[in-house]
Amino acid sequence: MTDPMKDPRFLQDPYPAYAAIRSTCPVQPVPGPDGHIGYLVTGYTEARKALGDARLSKDTAAFFAGKTSRRRLHPAVAHTMLASDPPRHTRLRALVTKAFTTGAVTRLRPFIARVTDELLDRWPVGEPFDLVDGLAAPLPVLVICELLGVREEDRADVRRWSAQLFAAGEPEVIDAASHAVAGYMTDLIAAKRQEPGDCLLDRLIRARDAEDRLSEDELVSLAVLLLVAGHETTTDFLANAVLALLRHPAELDRLRSDPREVPGALDELLRFDSPVSTATFRFTMEALGLGGIDIPAGVPVLVALGAADRDPRRFPEPDRLDLDRDASAHLAFGHGIHRCVGAPLARAEAEIALRAVLTRFPTIRLAVTPDQLAWRRTRLLRGPAALPVLV
Repeated sequence: MTDPMKDPRFLQDPYPAYAAIRSTCPVQPVPGPDGHIGYLVTGYTEARKALGDARLSKDTAAFFAGKTSRRRLHPAVAHTMLASDPPRHTRLRALVTKAFTTGAVTRLRPFIARVTDELLDRWPVGEPFDLVDGLAAPLPVLVICELLGVREEDRADVRRWSAQLFAAGEPEVIDAASHAVAGYMTDLIAAKRQEPGDCLLDRLIRARDAEDRLSEDELVSLAVLLLVAGHETTTDFLANAVLALLRHPAELDRLRSDPREVPGALDELLRFDSPVSTATFRFTMEALGLGGIDIPAGVPVLVALGAADRDPRRFPEPDRLDLDRDASAHLAFGHGIHRCVGAPLARAEAEIALRAVLTRFPTIRLAVTPDQLAWRRTRLLRGPAALPVLV
């Protein structure tokens, strides 16, 4: 199978290609960038099973041990909590879960609403502008930076480094950004030790220094992961959701007439165009069967979340946006022990932002045709690089 990422049409709309692959077999061998074979999962049942299968490891350090590479990713980026298995993953996840409980997120809602209103105050009326740059990107950046205590004057740099970490096809850019963001978080941790506060990062530092449950490397790695994963996916969630509604006038009119329905629409918006197109790296620790296919030990398994959420065996008429659909079983946040820990925060940000946009700017519309949109060139995430709109 050829690499679909090399086809510009795939970036615009990957779902016809996914449907064709899935109709042949929901689990298929595919060539990796290094020429070695991995396996692509596009079926819903198979994806859900893979995401919860303990025989699929996320320990990238173990997989790449002894393999030569020209890459120079900073260890804090290469070996995050996402790239680990229990018991290490269990211990690290427990330290951050409390920051994203429903109660903790509820306390953040006034801040999210205030930042949203301040951003919308700057929107120009009657001329095209980029919704990604004007809302979808800065809102989650400001929220996660507030959580971690990142200084206001540093937030533009943080946003740039984070975007560069997902620059598909540009390994040198990715590697340089990994060192920049890890170096910044190392310096920020040192500064907070001198002047402690009570943000999430301060609490992680106390877990490291007082209880010794975190190594210094783990502390930096957790901080980097929260910083990057805490906003990149939400940016694409917001942009994809707005675009889906603008391309489906009936559903847009429904939410515009009653913005209180926005929370109930989020699952279907996530299912329809998942911000995480492909789940993070996994490989088989032993030979196993999946979707009727025998997969040998020691090979990567790529779980295409976006494809799985368009599987007609699980979601009838999957290419239709239907806000009456029960889409709560979608896989946009993953499944199992690695399910997105920040999902409650992402949902709160999307709910508040979408409701505010529809309330304040009910005539919002695309400023270009959908085929003119440029999409981010990344395997992991899916979202428009820019979303020109008019209000």
